[in-house]
Amino acid sequence: MFAYYDIEYWEFPDTNLCPPIPGRVDYIHHIADLLSASGITSDINVLDIGTGASCIYPILGHAEYQWRFVGTDIDEESLQHAQKIIDKNVLNDIVSLRHQKHSANILKGVLNQGDQFSVSLCNPPFYKSEAEALEATSRKLKGLKRTGDKVIRNFAGTHHELCYKGGEKAFLHNYLYESSLYKEQCNWFTTLVSKKDLVKGMYTSLEKLGATQIKTISMGQGHKISRIIAWTFSVK
Repeated sequence: MFAYYDIEYWEFPDTNLCPPIPGRVDYIHHIADLLSASGITSDINVLDIGTGASCIYPILGHAEYQWRFVGTDIDEESLQHAQKIIDKNVLNDIVSLRHQKHSANILKGVLNQGDQFSVSLCNPPFYKSEAEALEATSRKLKGLKRTGDKVIRNFAGTHHELCYKGGEKAFLHNYLYESSLYKEQCNWFTTLVSKKDLVKGMYTSLEKLGATQIKTISMGQGHKISRIIAWTFSVK
């Protein structure tokens, strides 16, 4: 991380998500391709929804493409750690942070009237509750024939990072709806989607909301298969 992305400091609590760097930088490269194909190649300003304590997307996006970022998060403590990373790497002119005060909201309350973004990034919470996260770990252990192991969640992450009322589906559909309220302020909205069966419903909702383009971008790191869904109301 330090050698490849020219940063001096990258520390945050063990309880927060530790992002897998290859997958995160892959997302960044796919977004660069999306913007380039749309003729958006300069003065790129990115909205990072749920930037987290690691501030990973702003670090990678600036190192790879010199993009500017606004990062948002509902957890004030995570924002404090992210700000320390920004300060120690002298990125205050590149990255600014905003606190989302309402846990149900995604864009409402953090976007200002004069904001203009080239693209948004988002890695949504997967689970409805901590119990559901533990159940997912239990299923994974069973698949690995390790049923005698104590069920402890095998990844870090705070409740805010992992859970949203209604889970990933509810988060995504709220995000789709709110994006339609700010359609003139962002060229492309994007998100990672872990569950393939959510994609069809997202397309249906976006068509009803008036999206002019919707794209599915496949991603794969090792055995993990994921995808980016990107949509726009302004790019023809």
